[in-house]
Amino acid sequence: MGTHLSATVTEGRAFMQVIDGRQADALSGKRIDVFCPSDGKAFASIPAAGRSDVDLAVTAARRAFDEGPWSRMSAIERGRCLTRLFQLVEKHGDELAALESRDTGKPIRQGKADVLGAMRYYEFYGGACDKVHGDTIPFLDGYTALTLREPHGVVAGIIPWNYPLQILGRVAGAALAMGNTLVVKPSEDASLTSIRIAELALEAGFPEGVFNVVTGYGSDAGAALSAHPLVDYVTFTGSPLTGTAIQQAAALNNRGVTMELGGKSPQIVFADADIDAALPVLVNAIIQNGGQTCSAGSRVLIERPIYEEVASKLAERFSKLVAGPHEADLDLGALINPKQRERVRSMVAAAREAGVAVLAEGAIHPDALREGYYHRPVLFGSVDPSAEIAREEVFGPVLALFPFESEEEAVRLANGTEFGLVAGVWTRDGARQHRVAKRVRAGQVFVNSYGAGGGIELPFGGFKKSGHGREKGFEALYDMSATKTIVFNHG
Repeated sequence: MGTHLSATVTEGRAFMQVIDGRQADALSGKRIDVFCPSDGKAFASIPAAGRSDVDLAVTAARRAFDEGPWSRMSAIERGRCLTRLFQLVEKHGDELAALESRDTGKPIRQGKADVLGAMRYYEFYGGACDKVHGDTIPFLDGYTALTLREPHGVVAGIIPWNYPLQILGRVAGAALAMGNTLVVKPSEDASLTSIRIAELALEAGFPEGVFNVVTGYGSDAGAALSAHPLVDYVTFTGSPLTGTAIQQAAALNNRGVTMELGGKSPQIVFADADIDAALPVLVNAIIQNGGQTCSAGSRVLIERPIYEEVASKLAERFSKLVAGPHEADLDLGALINPKQRERVRSMVAAAREAGVAVLAEGAIHPDALREGYYHRPVLFGSVDPSAEIAREEVFGPVLALFPFESEEEAVRLANGTEFGLVAGVWTRDGARQHRVAKRVRAGQVFVNSYGAGGGIELPFGGFKKSGHGREKGFEALYDMSATKTIVFNHG
């Protein structure tokens, strides 16, 4: 990775939007302070975009698609632009990791891992641009029928605060690979690396207006973007409640959407599992990014004969976990903001008051400032499946354990929430691996693993309340394009 970005470089910096290839402040002149979750202090600011700013960005993207060179550029050349962006992200990796870590409060090693993930998206989709093919269809005598995959046009990407670098990469990589132009609205809590990537995209040779970033509050900029009549497709990652509002806004223009709306993901540990292999994965799947991960393995279902053993070993590991400042690079960092910390606190307090057993808690490092947004990891045992902590997404470092008696009960528990994003199955029994993986209602199921290192190549999305559509892999290219059928009557 390239040059490290010191704190002094960003201290007090007024970041700008990127609209039509230029830096742009909000037309109103209003700005939003950027707070570091580790200490609760403002260290930069971003524009507070409104409807007029969004209109400028969408109009620029529309013009770039309809009139600019992007839509006429060959797939090979689009791929080269993405490959150059991959190389620039690699070159500026230390800068981006430090910026992401400070902006979100995650440990610096997680910031570096996010840079590697972002790089991989641009690399993968750079190579995929010219690999998407249409079909010929057997039809009537004297006719030839074929299909093409064509871009939607202007894609709106509404990006959350938990993995802005990575999620921007998976949205932008697929959308741009198919020839769309893009308007991104990152969360007001974590916009800085999205701005920086848009700047690097210009350096990589993307034409003006192809890659735009507007910043501001969701209720202002986000709402205006999802409802804009010149937007052709909307992709969103976030809460089901906000996802519903965005779908309703897009529906007014009859626009398509991809929705990734969170999860309450189970990991099922059978008695024949390799427990030593499973334990570190079970812990990491809930503490990574402080539990602020849509695919976090927040429920562990354990077969009764090994429940006490696994619960005891998880408790031992949880008791040693430490949360602290991002630069300390501990097990986990701070939560994103005071509102999120209060949500986690209230759900944990409600579970305690309901009598759910706390098996272990981690610690907050003594060097962590009281002004930071920290929450210690918590392990709950023998949770009632009807409890709030068992059904609702906490989005914090909180793990719930559930004993089960049979394979049938395990599947029922795994499917017993409104979500269906990711699941894990731990067993050495090959037949059971296949049975359970097929019966669990989730968009991704990992057997004797979980998460698989990001899985850029692996289609990702949910069932039920977790959303619809697919990101990552080649499936994302299909979501970011539409099928056109052409029929020739040649006699």
